[in-house]
Amino acid sequence: MRCFFCSDLHGRTDRYRKLFDAIRRERPDAVFLGGDLLPGGTFMAASGAAGGDFVNGFLIPGFLRLREDMEGTAPEVFLILGNDDGRSEEDAVLEGSRKGYWHYAHGHRVPLDGFTVYGYSYVPPTPFLLKDWERYDVSRFVDPGCVSPGEGIRTVPVDEREAEWSTMAEDLGHLTGDDDLSRAVILFHAPPYGTSLDRAALDGRMVDFAPLDVHIGSIAIERFIRRRRPLVTLHGHVHEAARLTGVWKEQLGSTWILGAAHDGPELALVRFSPEDPASATRELL
Repeated sequence: MRCFFCSDLHGRTDRYRKLFDAIRRERPDAVFLGGDLLPGGTFMAASGAAGGDFVNGFLIPGFLRLREDMEGTAPEVFLILGNDDGRSEEDAVLEGSRKGYWHYAHGHRVPLDGFTVYGYSYVPPTPFLLKDWERYDVSRFVDPGCVSPGEGIRTVPVDEREAEWSTMAEDLGHLTGDDDLSRAVILFHAPPYGTSLDRAALDGRMVDFAPLDVHIGSIAIERFIRRRRPLVTLHGHVHEAARLTGVWKEQLGSTWILGAAHDGPELALVRFSPEDPASATRELL
């Protein structure tokens, strides 16, 4: 099975057009989009601008044209939202899923030709104010310089207990249940903590005399991968990680973890096969 993986396109139509062109040329079986897909950020989410219009005005027409052009050979598409995407746009994304343009994978398990796809959008607390897709990681600890999930801005209200007490560790305990993950592809937005995929450009930075950790991924995701050993996991979120480390794929225990975030103007396109994730490649288009 031939798969594409991209993440953190941030509503850049030039990147999407490159992706659509590559899909038409190469005809993959499946395409995975790992969050931060919309024109977003705190200001746009708070003002209600762009996201929903982008889904209905660009993404749905784009995937519809793909299906028409490819005449029954269009790939299965799996996507999640990311911390820069306002949750107010989730209804538009769900409508696209109901119409069959893609599978909305967050919090779901979806079969794919003998494999199972899972999705999870949340990231640990960040310095940014938009909190729709942020959770505490394994405890209510917040890194220096970050804003807790109970503060900041939300485009969709949540129960106070959810905002103040929910953790990614708790979520991940429910996501896959007792499923056998030996043939699982899990689409995360956050990378696992302490890997090449979560390395941020925070060297020498301090907040109130406290040094900042250069690794900003999720401890809960790292522990989950080591304990549950899924076949392959897909990650975005930390744009500069591959540039800083020179690494975008590695093994965490027996699991191959692949990163598609990129801090340049190009589209970072990861090609992989679940049958042989070690052979994955990454190209900047």
